[in-house]
Amino acid sequence: MTSQVSSPSEQADEAVVGEQRKPAGTKDVRRLDRVIIRFAGDSGDGMQLTGDRFTSETASFGNDLSTLPNFPAEIRAPAGTLPGVSSFQLHFADHDILTPGDAPNVLVAMNPAALKANLGDVPRGAEIIVNTDEFTKRAMQKVGYTTSPLEDGSLDGYSLHPVPLTTLTVEALKEFDLTRKEAERSKNMFALGLLSWMYHRPTEGTEKFLKSKFAKKPDIAAANITAFRAGWNFGETTEDFAVSYEIAPATKAFPVGTYRNISGNLALSYGLIAASRQADLPLYLGSYPITPASDILHELSRHKNFGVRTFQAEDEIAGIGAALGAAFGGSLAVTTTSGPGVALKSETIGLAVSLELPLLVIDIQRGGPSTGLPTKTEQADLLQAMFGRNGEAPVPVIAPCTPADCFDAALEAARIALTYRTPVMLLSDGYLANGSEPWRIPEPDELPDLTVQFAQGPNHTLDDGSEVFWPYKRDPQTLARPWAIPGTPGLEHRIGGIEKEDGTGNISYAPANHDFMVRTRQAKIDGIEVPDLEVDDPHEAKTLVLGWGSTYGPITAAVRRLRTAGESIAQAHLRHLNPFPRNLGAVLGRYEKVVIPEMNLGQLATLIRAKYLVDAHSYNQVNGMPFKAEQLAKALKEAIDA
Repeated sequence: MTSQVSSPSEQADEAVVGEQRKPAGTKDVRRLDRVIIRFAGDSGDGMQLTGDRFTSETASFGNDLSTLPNFPAEIRAPAGTLPGVSSFQLHFADHDILTPGDAPNVLVAMNPAALKANLGDVPRGAEIIVNTDEFTKRAMQKVGYTTSPLEDGSLDGYSLHPVPLTTLTVEALKEFDLTRKEAERSKNMFALGLLSWMYHRPTEGTEKFLKSKFAKKPDIAAANITAFRAGWNFGETTEDFAVSYEIAPATKAFPVGTYRNISGNLALSYGLIAASRQADLPLYLGSYPITPASDILHELSRHKNFGVRTFQAEDEIAGIGAALGAAFGGSLAVTTTSGPGVALKSETIGLAVSLELPLLVIDIQRGGPSTGLPTKTEQADLLQAMFGRNGEAPVPVIAPCTPADCFDAALEAARIALTYRTPVMLLSDGYLANGSEPWRIPEPDELPDLTVQFAQGPNHTLDDGSEVFWPYKRDPQTLARPWAIPGTPGLEHRIGGIEKEDGTGNISYAPANHDFMVRTRQAKIDGIEVPDLEVDDPHEAKTLVLGWGSTYGPITAAVRRLRTAGESIAQAHLRHLNPFPRNLGAVLGRYEKVVIPEMNLGQLATLIRAKYLVDAHSYNQVNGMPFKAEQLAKALKEAIDA
């Protein structure tokens, strides 16, 4: 940590200013320990691409980072309207950070709608860069501005930078044989160049990316690169930007290793491929496209060289049906979806429970119910994952806590599925799926051994001494049944959804057998080996904050703020939600107060109260956005003082 950094935590909403220096012949350069930038514009303005490129260069520079893409569900929302605003927020620092940040220090607003939709999040004193070319009378009236906010004094509390981005871009590209409309499309690259200059971001990667992206249209590639360079040069020469900023690499935030920037969905995809390699099984994905899970289908379809087979089915039911068939055939089988798709897949998940076959069901949660908020985040599928099937159909449930952790969660889900012969629910969400952070690429010898032994011959001796294969004869440790590949001589066996007889797998309606099988399947899930819950409690606190899934970052940031302020609070985070860690009851019993923040109306809190009879306090949010650290810190402080 440099001497300019006030704290390794996210305890302030604004960036911390360090020393200033002015090399001869250049503008002032100010050192910061962190900054939060938000790009905002129409959904057709390329804000997600702009944010992705800025993020990639920031990752290559060595900063710690966290991102929050936020975009409308409509493929092309009405231009210039509030519902059509798309934004990308990036928080990067020279130290360890955990969230995309509570409030942007810099807002880049490409039009009046982007300014109005985001201004409420911007603290006074922050920098606002606006594309003045879009502030026409008609565009402002469309979002309710009766006077221009650039001229009526309403932005006097901010550091306003009016920039005619469209005009400057068109002027920079006048040498190209492009229409004005075609040239205007590169204004996001002009903005990216300007911000890259302001924060000393590398440029080589973006130029290489543009050449690759538009390889078949070299004139378009050259135009975008020219606009990008023009934005950089504008920052260097204009008097309106008198200061640029440096954020040093986060050299002390990461263990030694090779790092790359990764999103949650990409990490999940890589984790699934790694699991199939470690298990020495082909990977099969049966899926139907659905936001925000579709990226996993897209990514896995690129990796046929690793033995990956992807099937884009005609609907959700067909997708999981094909995956379950692949599991029966000896593949590491996966189906990906979101909340509405889980509802459609529920009958086949129950069939997988009955057949006792390994199957990974990945639910990238989003706002509901029904179609709900397709592009917004929520973690309200927990009870559906636990109980959303007819009959007693227990399923293990695990949840990653960060985008990078999705890789490890995929491996863990595969371990449980393959070891215990059961479908496993993995609950990610839109915040993790689309957000990104640095990820240390693991060495191959760090990955778990997931090798599977298929049934090879008879496993049971009858009273008359003959040897037969019983498909439901169980491993005494795991209660898992043998996995027999169809077509193996002598291992023929019956499958289907009707209740099986213990051992033989024959159809059985016997009441006692059904009772035994139901209890045995439950015992198998209850007996899954999961690590004990770790508790971060340096001062023997009286209050515990318990989280799960993507709330990890905001909760941890809030806990850091409270401890910096002298408060005593403990923190624990659940990855395994079914079964719970065996020491969870003992952990809960050590604290006078337990607070559970969730992006739902209290689903984990309901489970905790029911199982452990703990009067857990639920703190909930269902607005389609992740918690803010300051918001949680305030709520936790109130719980401590209550």
